[in-house]
Amino acid sequence: MNPTVLITDYVWPSIDAEKRILKEINANILIAPTGDESTLIKMATKADAIITCFAQVTDKVILSAKNCKIISRYGVGVDNINVDTATKENIIVTYVPDYCIPEVSDHVIAMMLTWNRKILKHHNQTKTQGWSSVSLNDRIMRLNDKYLGIIGYGRIGKTVASKASAFGLNILVYDPLIPEETQDSLVTFVSLEELLTKCHFITLHAPLLESTKDLMNEDQFSLMRPDAFLINAARGGLINEKALYNAITSKKIAGAGLDVLVDIDPPIDHRIINLENVIITPHTAFFSQESVIELEERAAKEVVRVIKGEMPDNIINPNVISTSRANITTK
Repeated sequence: MNPTVLITDYVWPSIDAEKRILKEINANILIAPTGDESTLIKMATKADAIITCFAQVTDKVILSAKNCKIISRYGVGVDNINVDTATKENIIVTYVPDYCIPEVSDHVIAMMLTWNRKILKHHNQTKTQGWSSVSLNDRIMRLNDKYLGIIGYGRIGKTVASKASAFGLNILVYDPLIPEETQDSLVTFVSLEELLTKCHFITLHAPLLESTKDLMNEDQFSLMRPDAFLINAARGGLINEKALYNAITSKKIAGAGLDVLVDIDPPIDHRIINLENVIITPHTAFFSQESVIELEERAAKEVVRVIKGEMPDNIINPNVISTSRANITTK
C-alpha cells in the first residue's frame, strides 16, 4: 500500500517540490484545509508521515496518528511539535537546521542598517513631505568600533558575526553552552550582563525552550543602553512583549527590529507593531526562492528516507531510532 503523507500547512505558492521528491515512494499527499487541532486529529489517522510548518502538532494529533513513522518540520525550531509525545509513541521527528542561514543573517544585518541609517524614516518623510523635510537630529552612529551583541552562537549567530565584522563592529557573544574563555578571532565571549550593558545592537539567535522563554524581560531591558536596538529573527517567545513595549515607550532602549512575535498571526493593531521605533517584518527572514525550494526538498527527503527504513539526516530525538515505528536500518 502506498504511504500517505499529511502536509499540515505551508506558506509558499505550491508543493511541486514535495510532490517530485515524494514520488519516489509513490506517496498519497493529503493537504490539511486548516491547521486547527480538530482537523489535524481527523486527518492524522490516515498518515504514515506528517510534514508541518507552523501548525501545532499537539499530543492529541500525534496520538491519533497510529501509523505515523515520522514528523518532518519545515524549518529549524520544533516548538510547534510535541516532541515528548512523539518520542513516547516511537515517532521520529526531523528538522532542517541550516537551510536559511544566508537569508536570516542578511535580514539581521539589514535590520541593523535600516535602523541605524534611518532608511525607513527618511524614505517615508521624503515621499510624503518632500526632499527638504528630513532633519538631521536623529542619532546615526558610525558603526566602526561600536558593539554588536549576539545571544546564541550557533550557525546563524556565527554567520551574523562574520558579516558584521566587515563594518568594523566589536562583536560580543553570550551563549551559556560555550565557555567565556573560548577563543574566536571574530568575537569575544562575555557574560549576558556585560553584553547587555555594552552593546549598541543586540540580536537573538537562541532556540525557544522553557529555559529561554522571556529571555529578554524587564531585568534585561533595565541593563541595556538607552540607544540600544534589539533584533529578533529567531522566536517571538524569547522576548517578554510587555517588557519590550514598556522599555521602548519609556525610552529605556531606542527600538527594535522584529521578524517574529509571540502571536504567529498578530492583529494589525498589535501595540508593538504600531510603535514608531519598531521595524517589523512578518516572519520572512527565512525567505528567498532558493531557501524555500531547499526547505521543501529537504523536509520531503527526510520522509522518503524514513519510509524506506533509512536514517534521516537531521533527527531531533535520536534515542527513538532503536524502537521507532519505521524499523530504521543503522550502519
